[in-house]
Amino acid sequence: MKKMLFLLLCIPFISEAQVPILSGKNIVKLNVSSLVAKNFHITYERKLTGRISASLGFRTMGKSTVPFKSVLENVFDGTDFNINDFKIGNTAFTPEVRFYLGKGNLRGFYVAPYMRFASFDITAPINYTYNNGSGNTTESAPMSGKITSTSGGIMFGTQHRIFKVLTLDIWIIGGHYGSSKGTLSVTRNFSTQQERDALKQELDNIDAPPFKFKNATVTSTGASIQSDGPWAGIRGLGINLGFRF
Repeated sequence: MKKMLFLLLCIPFISEAQVPILSGKNIVKLNVSSLVAKNFHITYERKLTGRISASLGFRTMGKSTVPFKSVLENVFDGTDFNINDFKIGNTAFTPEVRFYLGKGNLRGFYVAPYMRFASFDITAPINYTYNNGSGNTTESAPMSGKITSTSGGIMFGTQHRIFKVLTLDIWIIGGHYGSSKGTLSVTRNFSTQQERDALKQELDNIDAPPFKFKNATVTSTGASIQSDGPWAGIRGLGINLGFRF
């Protein structure tokens, strides 16, 4: 693994010594490392001055089960979520300004302040137990909805040309912080007061710090709950291959 990382870092410098300076002001890039996590991430970067550029990234991931279920179990500790059926998908837009600290011309080490606007499509079944008149029974309410987040941060990376019109952009490390809000709901017949009370109690008892779940309502035809709280994320170890023109 160390040898592979060393090779990736050396390729740009070896290639640049053999390729004339590129004059194109635009780069379209694909994040090949994100494909491993079933994310499709594409970025368009435009040179503004010798050392400054602007870019816009778009990321999307289809809705699927989460790979790290143990993490969710720790987050929702004490809440009767059905983690095995928890699903999430997302889309995000990331506008960014880059400041190249070396020779510029869309090459070398850079510092990049950015914003991220993301939307998460979530299905989170929650189990509840109530007395149906002949004994206790357990049901699952598939709560689903969208949580949106707005955050800002900074990233450090390095970009170089490889071959004639190709570029290699390596995200070294970065992070962002902001806020989130959303609503999860389900449309379903909750016929008895006992069932409604049991689900309402489960929704009121959701404990997932630092997020706050509030305003839970359960009626005979459905249920809903609102969420808000801080939002944080990490960007890094990203490998992007680009075409410059």
